Amino acid sequence: MKKLLLTFVIVCLSLTSSLSAQNFAGLDKSPMDAAAFPSSYRVSDKTVKIIYSRPQLKNRSISKLAPSGKIWRTGANEAPEITFYTDVNFGGKAVKAGTYTLFTIPGDKEWTIILSTAKNVWGSYFYKESEDVVRVQGTVSNLAKKVEAFSISFDGKNEDFNMFMGWGNTLITVPIKE
Repeated sequence: MKKLLLTFVIVCLSLTSSLSAQNFAGLDKSPMDAAAFPSSYRVSDKTVKIIYSRPQLKNRSISKLAPSGKIWRTGANEAPEITFYTDVNFGGKAVKAGTYTLFTIPGDKEWTIILSTAKNVWGSYFYKESEDVVRVQGTVSNLAKKVEAFSISFDGKNEDFNMFMGWGNTLITVPIKE
């Protein structure tokens, strides 16, 4: 009986010390987020979903964080992964259902939006043009209210909708059709 009790105490102590030894990371400075269409969480039959990280301006300019004319990871940390659950027309070009990495090339009047076959990519350091599936042009307009954290959303009706990327006073729009 004493051996059993001693064994039980040792097991409990080892579990307690291993549980308290867990180190959980704090919140990321550019938290991960997701956007989908339809955007209602109650709709399981999505057309598209994107997972991305949201850098914040923090008194910096977009041109410093996403320089004009250069490949950008379109967010922070890993380049975003966008999944189309059905074949779509993305910015005027046919795209098959599947998961792609999203890169952009910022510009003053339009941004180039790139879907790539690359997967699990940190930043844009390993971007290869040979992995491009499509390149489309997103239109640039101005937002009336400044957006501090880079944001992506979708909006529209039925099979015709848009992907919006907003940051600072910049809004980029890409049309999508099922």
